[in-house]
Amino acid sequence: MRETPHPVLDDFPFRTHEKLRYGDTDRQGHVNNAVFATFFETARVDMLMAGDVDLKGETGAFVLARLAIDYVREIHWPGEVEIGTRILAVGRSSLRLEHAVFDNGVYAARGEDVTVLTDTATRKSKPFSDEARAWLEAWLQKI
Repeated sequence: MRETPHPVLDDFPFRTHEKLRYGDTDRQGHVNNAVFATFFETARVDMLMAGDVDLKGETGAFVLARLAIDYVREIHWPGEVEIGTRILAVGRSSLRLEHAVFDNGVYAARGEDVTVLTDTATRKSKPFSDEARAWLEAWLQKI
């Protein structure tokens, strides 16, 4: 099996950071695995709110349909992590995103998620507007 090189922060056009909290740690003394889902949530929401385009419209809401996480190394408190995010695919009403967590510049974890735009009244998927699709596709990463 061919090894895939670890990503670097520069691979990700969207970046955010999170301060580690003492309460993020578990009995093993490292940041608990569940906290990584929160890191990715912060990054995802920051990215979706970053542009001057309203991606969801008045009757839209984003929901998480899938989340997969690969843990590469432990992270310890105190400190701050950087989270990089990139768009891998844009569907009719969904996005596939990749995230990576970096602790002092060192790759620590990656996540991939599928986020779906839904209609708040029907709770069913809702297609992206042409303006939203154009904004999202401009950030689409070819890897």
